[in-house]
Amino acid sequence: MTATQDTITALLSGPDQSGLVAKVSGWIFDRDGNIIHADQHRDMEAEVFFQRIEWTPAPDGLDPVSEIAAFRDYAASLNMNVECKLSSERSKVAVFVSKYDHCFHELFLGQRSGELNCEIVCVISNHEDLAEVTKSYGVPFVHVPVSKANKPQAEQKQLELLREYDVDLLVMARYMQILSDEFLCGFGKPVINIHHSFLPAFAGGRPYHQAHNRGVKLIGATAHYATPVLDDGPIIQQDVDRVSHRHTVKDLVVRGRMLERHVLAQAVRWHLENRVLVYGRKTVVFD
Repeated sequence: MTATQDTITALLSGPDQSGLVAKVSGWIFDRDGNIIHADQHRDMEAEVFFQRIEWTPAPDGLDPVSEIAAFRDYAASLNMNVECKLSSERSKVAVFVSKYDHCFHELFLGQRSGELNCEIVCVISNHEDLAEVTKSYGVPFVHVPVSKANKPQAEQKQLELLREYDVDLLVMARYMQILSDEFLCGFGKPVINIHHSFLPAFAGGRPYHQAHNRGVKLIGATAHYATPVLDDGPIIQQDVDRVSHRHTVKDLVVRGRMLERHVLAQAVRWHLENRVLVYGRKTVVFD
């Protein structure tokens, strides 16, 4: 294998049946592919099988795109759903943001360092606060004001922008607006949100204030896929920090923002690396 050779990563899910691991690995072996990594999980209650497998196709075989098409046909013959991605693919990412910039900067730093294998193609905001810093990153900034009166029109403008930039993934980096059913259906691609609490606790607005009023001893952050139900989408990553009665709301906000930036970046990285499989209201995240 050369340093620049593409690998294929596949996520499979479907009804559990005997011999699946052997069948999948045998298909790759028979085509002179080289398996780099493989992991699997079985939901014992639902009897559903999940697998993530990464391999290098044979150098003298089909081109990677054709190899993926052949593998999809094979997975279908096993009654398995499959998502495939080439290691050379750089997803196009749009960032929705309001005024808070900590998660926003973390995404750009991750892209620059190569930790996030993506291209941030645009930033869309309902405020103008981050316009100049966005331009300093060399990325287009679009201000789309949102109010109760103009929300349908604003979301239509946002959808047009996402189509114009051919966006694969939308990341809500503390975007302080709720996306409607119509927007999510119209976009039709994954949306990752960061919520500043350990869901399902303290969903909705002002979660740090809610946590302080409740006297919690742990605060957290949750990255999840956005769905029409507020803060209820499948969870990708969470983390917590211990607090005490001595901490003010301001203390919770400061500590929480450190959690938010890392939790969101980790969730986005796992998604980009094809490590997250959604089923029902859950996810399987392969390490």
